[in-house]
Amino acid sequence: MKLYYSAGACSLTPHIALIEAGLVFEAISAPTKTHQLPDGSDYYQINPLGYVPLLVLDDGRQLRECAVIIQYIADQAPDKNLAPANGTFERYKLQEWLSFIGTELHKNFAPLFTPGMPTEAKTIIKARLTERLTWVDSELAKSDYLMGEAFTVADAYLFNVSNWARFVAVDIAKLENLAALRARVSARPAVREAMRAEGLIK
Repeated sequence: MKLYYSAGACSLTPHIALIEAGLVFEAISAPTKTHQLPDGSDYYQINPLGYVPLLVLDDGRQLRECAVIIQYIADQAPDKNLAPANGTFERYKLQEWLSFIGTELHKNFAPLFTPGMPTEAKTIIKARLTERLTWVDSELAKSDYLMGEAFTVADAYLFNVSNWARFVAVDIAKLENLAALRARVSARPAVREAMRAEGLIK
């Protein structure tokens, strides 16, 4: 398999998941600013949408969209318990979290990185993000991870997205439960390996 990623983008989540799952893959840098691959070719020739992540399977089929890719990865290594079994109520709760992180957090962070975004708009977006993240913090008061006492791909996604807060002046310092989750996730060997591979940590 091949994972196309851009350092620190949401593609860090499947990068973590692939390592957690113990799957064989090749990570290929596809920077979202240049769209130039390491061999000099144009990423748009592989993915016309131009964004990451993109997972190319051994048979050439492609999967896009972070929440879909990480569920696929989890299902390739069921013994790792990165996602509840398909068809269970718990799997739908995982999907609920992935949908929330993707639409309420991920997509609200994105405009804050957009050049020329009006200050008034940024203020509104930051307030909305703070409200959503405060709610997540209250949910994390009930358990160590989003799905209970065990790490899942949803925790990797939340960790990844919440990393962006410091770059766009969204203050999460007072969210102690979220901070505790972030510390637990960041200490995982697979997370550190993925972040090192992307040049995010030494």
